Parts: sequence; C-alpha cells; structure tokens
Amino acid sequence: MSEQEYKAEDIKVLEGLEAVRKRPAMYIGDTGFRGFHHLLWEVVDNAIDEALAGYAKNITVIIKKDDSIVVKDDGRGIPVDIHPQYKVSALELVLTKLHAGGKFDSKTYKVAGGLHGVGISVVNALSEFVDVKVKRDGKIWHIRFEKGGKKVKDLEVIGETQETGTEVHFKPDASIFEITEFDEKYIKARLKELAYLNPGVRIKLINEKTGKEYEFLFERGIEELVEELSKYKNALTPIIAYSGKKDDSEVDIAFRYVEEDVKLIKGYVNNIHTVEGGTHIAGFLNALSRVLRERIAKEKLMKSNVDIEIEDIKEGLIAVVSMRLPQPQFEGQTKTKLGTSKAKQIVYAISVEKLNTYFDKNPKVLKTIANRIESAAQARLAAKRARELVKRKTALEASTLPGKLADCSEKNAEKTELFIVEGESAGGSAKLARDRHVQAVLPLKGKILNVEKANLLKVLKNDEIKALIAAIGTGIGENFDISKLRYGKIIIMTDADVDGAHIRSLLLTFFYRYMKELIDKGHVYVALPPLYKIKSGKEVWYVYSDEEKDAILKKLEGKSFEIQRYKGLGEMNPDQLWETTMNPKNRYLKKITVEDAIEAEEMFSLLMGEKVEPRKQFIMQHAKELAREELDV
Repeated sequence: MSEQEYKAEDIKVLEGLEAVRKRPAMYIGDTGFRGFHHLLWEVVDNAIDEALAGYAKNITVIIKKDDSIVVKDDGRGIPVDIHPQYKVSALELVLTKLHAGGKFDSKTYKVAGGLHGVGISVVNALSEFVDVKVKRDGKIWHIRFEKGGKKVKDLEVIGETQETGTEVHFKPDASIFEITEFDEKYIKARLKELAYLNPGVRIKLINEKTGKEYEFLFERGIEELVEELSKYKNALTPIIAYSGKKDDSEVDIAFRYVEEDVKLIKGYVNNIHTVEGGTHIAGFLNALSRVLRERIAKEKLMKSNVDIEIEDIKEGLIAVVSMRLPQPQFEGQTKTKLGTSKAKQIVYAISVEKLNTYFDKNPKVLKTIANRIESAAQARLAAKRARELVKRKTALEASTLPGKLADCSEKNAEKTELFIVEGESAGGSAKLARDRHVQAVLPLKGKILNVEKANLLKVLKNDEIKALIAAIGTGIGENFDISKLRYGKIIIMTDADVDGAHIRSLLLTFFYRYMKELIDKGHVYVALPPLYKIKSGKEVWYVYSDEEKDAILKKLEGKSFEIQRYKGLGEMNPDQLWETTMNPKNRYLKKITVEDAIEAEEMFSLLMGEKVEPRKQFIMQHAKELAREELDV
C-alpha cells in the first residue's frame, strides 16, 4: 500500500468510547482553561499531522461569534469509505470510537503528535455539536453529531469539489466546562509556535468576535524561532542551524549564544513542546559539550586553566531542538518529557557530525563561544562563595531565616503560604491580619534589584533578594531544590498602582530567571487587592475593577453611599486586609503560569533588559492605547 492511499481499513480501533462525559478529566486533564482548549488542540493536531505527513499546506482556525470554533485543513481528508470490520464509515468511526485513528499504523502516519487516537472522539463526546465536512474523491461529505456524540445527520454528499481537506466545526459543552470562551491570545501563541515548527505551512487565526486576523508562515522554521527568542538580547554568534535524518527520524536544531546570563533550550517532539526536556535535549547537550570541550582543548582557545562544566556551556545559550520521531515514548500523560532512549543516540550522532563540520568552516564563531564559556566558568567560581552565604542549610534551621520574616507555625509546605509585601506599613498590617498557623509574611524594603541587568554575584549580594531566597528555602539556579520549598503558595501582594506593578514585575523577573520551577509547578501567585470600598447603609462592597464599581453605583442610583479608593495596602486596617486579600474564602488570587514561554521570554527581556531602543519603541507604540490619567507622567 502506498502512503498516499489512506482508507477505512487503515483505521485501527482499540476500544469503544466509554463514559467520557462522566469523567472528562481522565481524557483532557481538567474542565477548566486547559481542558477547554485541549479540545481545540486535539483537532488542530490532526491537521498538523497531515502537514507532518506532507499533505497539508494551509490550516485555518476560526473563532465564531457563538463561541464555537472551526478548524480547516487542505490535507487528504478523513476517509469516508466503509470500515471492513465495523461496517460504518471511517469518518463516523473516528468520531464515535475512542482509540480509533490512523496513527497506530506507521504506514499511514510515520510521525504524529496525537498518539492515542482519542482526539476527535473525545471532542465529540464533550461538545454541544460537532459538524464535519470532508473534501475527497471529488465530493464534499457531511456528518453532524450533537450533545455527547449523538448522530443527527448521516454521512451524505452535499456537493462536488476538486479540493481535498477536512473542516471540523464544534462547540464545547457549557454544562461540562467551567469556561465558555476561547482565549485568542493563548491560541495565537500556540498556532505561531506550530508555524515555526512546520516551515512552509501557512496557519491562520480568524476571530469573528473581535474582527482580528493573524497569519503565520515561516519558511526557515526554527531558525526564525531562535531569532524571535533572542530578539532583545545582545547576540554573540550568528544562528547555527542544521538538520539530519536517521532511522526514520528527523532532527532540526538551531541555536546561538548571547551576552546575557540566560539558558533557554526549548524541545519539541512531533510538534509537542517537551517542557521538561528529555532524551532529545540530552543528546544535543552531550554532543555540544563533547565537541566544544575537545576543540577548545585541542586548539587551546582558553587563556585560563579553569575546568568547564555543562552549566558553563549552557550559559548564554538559546536553542531549539525539534525532532520527528516514530512512536515516541513520553514520561507521563502530559507528554512534557521525552523518554525514548534511541532519540538521544540519534540527536547525538547527527549533532557531533554537523557541529564539527560547522566549526571547521567557522573558526571565529568557535573562538567567540570559547570566550563566552570561559567567562561563564570564571563567574561561576566567583559566585560560589557568595552563593554559599545565602544557601539555606535545612528547612528547620530558623537561625538562617531573615529577621523580618514573620513565619507560620505549620511545617507542612502543602498547607503554608508566604505573602511577599512591599514596605513596613503593609507588612505590619499583613502580620496582624494573617492566620499565624499557615500564613507567613515577608516585607521587602522598596524595589528589589532588577536581576535582568545584574550578574549572579551582584544578585546574591542584594539584601532583599537574600532574604527572599532564605525564606523560600529552595536555593536558586543550579542549586535549586524544589523538595526544600517551605511554602506551597508564594503570594506577591503589592499595591494596585504603578509602583506596585513595577515591584511585582521585578519579583516575577527574579522568579522567572532563578526559580522558574516555582512558576512551572504552580507555586507563584499574585494577590488582587480591591481598588474600592463602597458602603451604602449597612451594606459594604469591596470592588476589584472600575467596571464592577460602575455597575454597583448604577444599582445605588438615588441612594446615599460612600466610596473609598484604596491606593495602598497600608491604608487598610488588618481586618479589611484579611477579609479582602488574605482570607482564602473571599480573596482573589491569580496563579502565575508561563503558558507562552516565547512571549514571556521576549517581554522580560524587552522591559527589563539592557537594550533601551526596543523598550522605548514599545512604550511609544503602546502609550496611545492608554488614557492620559493612566500614564505615570
């Protein structure tokens, strides 16, 4: 059978669809933001898999005004002929049977992101409706399901066409999910990422609710992604890019070195972002380390005799490793870490050969990298003693904790919270307001050091940062140990003004650069204090936005009321602070995530980095979006 032939008999079924609606979290993780958007990614993955197989060149996602969504591709189209075993069309089969798909047979898809075949059937089970049109064999086919996969329109021909492709229109079931609207920003970021990973594939996003349209097409693929990631950095080298094939696997790698103390290595397998890395990343780093060590020693490219460690080689490195691998093995259901041992060998072998060839032709680039590594090694040794001064020995040695920390009595980190507050005034109120059993308070004096512009040695000499590191207990950077975390929730509690926002940004920059695992594992939060207190008679409202304020004032029209604008947490008495911002029953917390690592990396570098001109342009571009009274001028 040739690869072009994609028929009903190619669809393999492992088991029937069971009670997905009763236990949706088993299939999509949760029924919140991630699970809601997971339905979209299941459908998009099918279109991308057609692109990976070499058949689709255009993919379009349309957010409809009724909060439904459409995914179109110009691939081969899902087969519509009758399945020999199940006696229904292959299209109906993949929409109604769990674990039915063309990806269990490597002849149909050599590589694929969706490995379990649950995708579109789960989408059907958890949607108000799924409406599918397939273009293939000169005809347009149509089938429709409603409320949990009940077929309401049999498969029928509704037209003729010379085109091929699949169009899936669905609406997640509002009775199952906690949210009902697709997030344009989140979808845009992922589609852009997919366009980088699939050079030559045009991906469009159309939002009919906002009227906005986006189009992504990157002919040079991950080279352009590395350009994007390093856009606001001071580049030391050009982008080094290479590709290779071995044993039905393909590898694309692009990287460069920058001046800044950043380590950013992004891994992908069959378009899946392996957040926790895995064997493909290990293969690349092992190869890079071997080649650089051997050539630096052989060509005597270092002035000092300092020993090189892998951390020295990773410092200043921005890299993307993308691999297309048949039947990859991931660790855990979340697919965040590749476990396939063969991938390490493949990436290593290809990288050693390609890197040596590149450095043979580009000796000046090799010398630049050697200087960067030597500088990193010397800085590491210089910082070692300073790091030991602030490294917390054990979670139980209270003598190492900062004096201004008001600790809690509970020792189980899963139950405890650390509130980081600005200033002694707010700190005093928070200490009086807190639940002393599980809530600790650490007041910081003024604004902490901007770590984006400082080296590690300077960071570790800063008193406020030393207090922060000691209180949290995990250490930082290469010494970070999540098992020593003293508080399950680290809550940034700053004023709702420009200074508060700046302090919040500085703290998040620090966490992002030196304790990123805290963000990755959901330990960092921002407290949202109220902006206003409105009182009418005995009724009191704490209000968190101007829109909410206007709505309440409209209801109070004709009645007497008092309104107080909170400019700082220090203005609240302890009872108010507890009731509005610290009491778990009433408070609003925003969990900090790095959903879009590309955008986060770019924004931290843009707003906190050394380059002034891009920041100036950003401010000038966006200042006009703000009203005059919102600007701090």
